[in-house]
Amino acid sequence: MPPQVATITMIGHDAFGIFLGLKAMTVATGISGETERSTTAHVVWASALGTAIEWYDFLIYGTAAALVLNKLFFPSFDPFVGTLAAFSTYAVGFVARPIGGAIIGHYGDRVGRKTMLVATMIAMGLGTFLIGCLPTYSQIGVWAPILLVILRFIQGIGLGGEWSGAVVMVAEHAGVRRGFYGSLVQIGFPVGVAASTGIFGLMTQLPEADFLSWGWRVPFLISILLVGIGFIVRLKLAETPHFKELVERKDVLAQPVWDVLRRDWRSFLLAIGITVSEVGLAYLLTVFVVAYATAKLGISRQVILNAVVYAALVEFATLPLAGWLSDIFGRKALYLAGGVFTVALAFPLFWFLETREPVLITLALVVTMTLTHALLFGPKAAFMPELFRTQVRYSGASLGANVAAALSGGFSPLIATALLAWAGSYWPVSLYIIGLSIITIIATLMTPETARDTLRS
Repeated sequence: MPPQVATITMIGHDAFGIFLGLKAMTVATGISGETERSTTAHVVWASALGTAIEWYDFLIYGTAAALVLNKLFFPSFDPFVGTLAAFSTYAVGFVARPIGGAIIGHYGDRVGRKTMLVATMIAMGLGTFLIGCLPTYSQIGVWAPILLVILRFIQGIGLGGEWSGAVVMVAEHAGVRRGFYGSLVQIGFPVGVAASTGIFGLMTQLPEADFLSWGWRVPFLISILLVGIGFIVRLKLAETPHFKELVERKDVLAQPVWDVLRRDWRSFLLAIGITVSEVGLAYLLTVFVVAYATAKLGISRQVILNAVVYAALVEFATLPLAGWLSDIFGRKALYLAGGVFTVALAFPLFWFLETREPVLITLALVVTMTLTHALLFGPKAAFMPELFRTQVRYSGASLGANVAAALSGGFSPLIATALLAWAGSYWPVSLYIIGLSIITIIATLMTPETARDTLRS
């Protein structure tokens, strides 16, 4: 294994291991089983740990779709068409996310935040593990891609309620520093990116035959161990004070999702608008870029996977920084800055990729992810829950985030790949990125500032 690859993949795994270890220590020393009392710190770390595991589960599929699923589940297609087909199954998870968001959000506002956070972890873990067990097209024919789609759908259902539940849990415990504490939950995303990309980096060092035979399955199969850890940790959490108060005054709604669409429809639409650019960027920078660099530019898998891992690791610092700044300057200021930087970097990103120089490629991804995705994603964990009342907070945050994910996240790699095929160049992809950013800028300007307000009761 080349030293550079070994170093990067070890960094990714070590960072993830350290993260898990720190959390285990926190839980063991800070939570009493007798009182089940959850401080803000406990809630933040438990939420971040669970989110990291579930992002890992969800994101390994994207890396696999870019590298291997086209060969194993769609082998009768032309390689490019096979990649499109693989990205189509990738998008299925995002189609499922609003459905999962509606179902899990409904019960999160009816029976509690904690219960549904445990349920989402089970759904994600089961779906991910079974993907690693699937027979391929050569073994069972057309049933292979059909089962792949079903399991991807289950993944999407689970993630549909995971992120929103985690950030609502933190927001309802955190008080005035919601931006900073919420951004710590967002670290789960780069942890998931670094871990999922890093382990695929390790597996690609295997001989091609071994990688295609069993190596690609390893990232999916080991997720069952991570889910077991997260499940135990989340069982120790207590319900949020806001939801307890809601129950005590007997103000729980019978149909919270319907109430979001009927009474909070403006907040719902704004939540979609402020999210479409961030969620589209997340999957363009971690999924499409891998496929574009390897298939179109002929860059080695190791180089582009290493660059993605580096960029994800930098977000360990930039996400909390963005959340902290949003507590000082407001959510809108950070969102507008992220939108402007996205427009400015939409073309330079591809200019740097086309140099095929590993250092410049890594620099491009680090800078782009820092100045675009981090500025949008860091404050999002506070911004989204702040838009909705306690009665519908889980449902509203779930629907807003997941409808946006379905519109721009899951289809972004597919759309970008189709645009690349149509034009033979990256320029329409850059324009697509700019278009998403303009939507977010407009929505941000129309959204009230929420950073200094108390959560709506």
